[in-house]
Amino acid sequence: MNEEAKREGLDAELDGVIYNVFITRQLNLRDAEDQGYRAGTEAPPGFVLYGVFIQACNREEKEPRKTAASFVVTDTQGNEYEPRELEEDNTFAYHPRELGKGDCIPEADSLAASGPTAGSLLVFELPLEAVENRPLELEIVGGYDLTQRKQRTTKIELDI
Repeated sequence: MNEEAKREGLDAELDGVIYNVFITRQLNLRDAEDQGYRAGTEAPPGFVLYGVFIQACNREEKEPRKTAASFVVTDTQGNEYEPRELEEDNTFAYHPRELGKGDCIPEADSLAASGPTAGSLLVFELPLEAVENRPLELEIVGGYDLTQRKQRTTKIELDI
């Protein structure tokens, strides 16, 4: 975790797209509200589900920009966790796409944008011990930088 991570709630730019994690919270699929996120089955014993509600916007670019398709949560021990796959028709799920000038994920006036979380959903299944190894960071993986010979990334510290 050598790169300085942005705090949850602050903008992080990557490849011309601005990312913002509005809220990170544990999901309880027995709760009526959380059932609406349709995160699939409950976490197995010793694990918890966390929802990361994120917005991605092409606010100022004149040309279309592709949003990130790869996300990883890392704990202070260097353990990495990838998000669960969500249904293609899930209203809240984050699905990468190309954004025109002024476009966002989630789309303006959509259920995901106007709901209490104001973002599109990524779901991570984390072992309980990972939650103790804070801070957790969400790494957003962008395009490949030929001059640096590595993937471009940005990090957001999750408020768990």
